[in-house]
Amino acid sequence: MLEKLPGYIQQLNEIDHKLSLPETMEDMALFKKLGKERSHLAPIVDALSHLGEIEQQIADAKLLLKEESDSEMIALTEEELESLEEAWERTSNSVKILLVPPDPLAGKDIIMEIRAGTGGDEAALFAADLFRMYGHYADEKGWKIEILSSNETGIGGYKELVFSISGRDVFGSLRWESGVHRVQRVPQTESGGRIHTSAVTVAVLPEAEETDIEIRSEDLKVDVMRSSGPGGQSVNTTDSAVRMTHLPTGLVVICQDEKSQIKNRAKALRVLRSRLYDLEAEKKRSERAEARKNMVGSGDRSERIRTYNFPQNRLTDHRINLTLYKLEHVMLGGLDEVIDALKIAAGEAALAEG
Repeated sequence: MLEKLPGYIQQLNEIDHKLSLPETMEDMALFKKLGKERSHLAPIVDALSHLGEIEQQIADAKLLLKEESDSEMIALTEEELESLEEAWERTSNSVKILLVPPDPLAGKDIIMEIRAGTGGDEAALFAADLFRMYGHYADEKGWKIEILSSNETGIGGYKELVFSISGRDVFGSLRWESGVHRVQRVPQTESGGRIHTSAVTVAVLPEAEETDIEIRSEDLKVDVMRSSGPGGQSVNTTDSAVRMTHLPTGLVVICQDEKSQIKNRAKALRVLRSRLYDLEAEKKRSERAEARKNMVGSGDRSERIRTYNFPQNRLTDHRINLTLYKLEHVMLGGLDEVIDALKIAAGEAALAEG
């Protein structure tokens, strides 16, 4: 990593020079662009410089150990060396995270869609478990969750659940959650104690603003209907549910959670706008598909990304060969270790690509 430091310093100096030019100050678009590049590059230079200082201290400590004969001094040096090596590991991981190329969508809130796949009721129950897991994680981060649309099974599961998460660095943290999540456990309904395998699909969409994408009213077909559900109070007696179809793409969104047709329509429009925005982003992503494959996965929602094995208390992320025997902790929202590992892997890929 350190061999790249001179190149990064040169880039930073060039940016600083350009920022000081009168013509740059007059061109607001260029000034903002260079400012963003600088805000990404400066922390990398600082962290790499700090890493270089730690490496020099490690080399000095190792040299001292070779030359030192006093047992007390040797013990103190060994203790310092251990501390320095831990600091090197932490700083190295920080650099790898900083090296992840800035994503233009990084500051966006998200709309997350969780759908039960193979496994019937058990898959629907696991969809609810994943929702609770992301809910716990959001609580820890101080993020806000709002359910936009849901399709319950009546036994505590969800065939489909669509919700928004808003807050600081939401997309940057959860962008790699898209894909197939596989669960292995003994279902509550299984009397024989056999382990079943089920699957749930997660999609993470950057939430689009009205200014991000235009939806013409003539491109929309809106149908109203009565809510469907497992029964009881959740079924409305008025035509408040909304099915919104985007005619040019054929995308369909159904929202029925609110008793107000106006509120359901507004939520459906939010989901539709984000799906259309994601379609546009997907076109751009496909142009650099090879680069994505070299990172932490293709982003394809049919890609199996993770296995949750409850009997072994094991979580495995297949993209980065990460295995943790703390599934119980993860399901309670302890996702930081997984998400940080994904960020580090993306940084390593960026470093390898130069």
